[in-house]
Amino acid sequence: MLLNQENDILTVDDLCDVLRIGKNAAYKLINSGKLKCYRNNQVWKIPKVSVIEYIDCERNNYNR
Repeated sequence: MLLNQENDILTVDDLCDVLRIGKNAAYKLINSGKLKCYRNNQVWKIPKVSVIEYIDCERNNYNR
């Protein structure tokens, strides 16, 4: 799985692979502010830690 690899920064394409979502859904997620990320030279950089935190948060909300 991509989250087990060494790279600590993911791209939008990586995010799509990890969450198994399309690009439109990924950009909606990024723009919603639910996922902590930043832009560098018009390229979104998504820390792996942010993706893990997002997944944990969503899992906790689902189990309620």
